[in-house]
Amino acid sequence: MARNCFYSFHYRPDNARASQVRNIGVIEGNQPVSDNDWESVTKGGDEAIEKWIAGQMKGKTCAVVLVGTGTANRKWINHEIIKAWDEGLGVVGIRIQGLKNLAGETSAAGENPFDYITHGPTKKKLSAIVKCYNPGGATSKERYDWISTHMLNAVEEAIRIRAQN
Repeated sequence: MARNCFYSFHYRPDNARASQVRNIGVIEGNQPVSDNDWESVTKGGDEAIEKWIAGQMKGKTCAVVLVGTGTANRKWINHEIIKAWDEGLGVVGIRIQGLKNLAGETSAAGENPFDYITHGPTKKKLSAIVKCYNPGGATSKERYDWISTHMLNAVEEAIRIRAQN
């Protein structure tokens, strides 16, 4: 059964990498937003962005945070993680720095975004509960293959972890 997931990622530098992951097809996800659509959402300010995120998360079972160089501690990434967790969605990170962008470039690994979120009841960093996977492989293709093979299991595990916490 394909899971319906919300993808969270830093748009500008990681859109091409995120598109690769979204196109794998082992999970269903929110539709990509074009630059023009996102620009019209952001013109409405924080309230419009929050409403758009809420609409995108509706009916999802898991939030998949695609972690690139600058993903950690971004305002809207943090908001998406917290909202997903608070609404009972599974939450999981998949590092994407090893995937090539449209120019054929990879990037440096970023920090774990779950280090910047505190789990309310335990006061621990969310990273003590939520997993952030670093796909195996030395090349972009090997990392893509790892994600393709393991992403569904990572999502299922995230849903189980959330149910237990």
